[in-house]
Amino acid sequence: MTARKGKGLRRKTRDKLSLHVREHGKIKIRKILQEFNIDDKVVIKNDPSYNKTMPHPKYHGMVGKILGKRGECYEVLVNDKGKEKIIIVHPAHLEKFKEQVSPAQNS
Repeated sequence: MTARKGKGLRRKTRDKLSLHVREHGKIKIRKILQEFNIDDKVVIKNDPSYNKTMPHPKYHGMVGKILGKRGECYEVLVNDKGKEKIIIVHPAHLEKFKEQVSPAQNS
């Protein structure tokens, strides 16, 4: 008999939900208390050390737009393969999106 394949929420997330050595341990308080404005662009980056309202791992790395606040969390509009979805995410799993400037625009 072979082992049955796992079908849990965290399957296939060894690299997505792992931290570098220096990032292990307690979560920084500024990450939990960070605030965003409506229409800000954010990147969803799941923090495995904080499980509260962590979105599904398939949304990890996606860029979305803040629609509003719901309690401590934010409503984020994400484009999932052509279909727009609203995800409720805690600020510990969000980062501000830094737009990359191409060298042609600098000159």
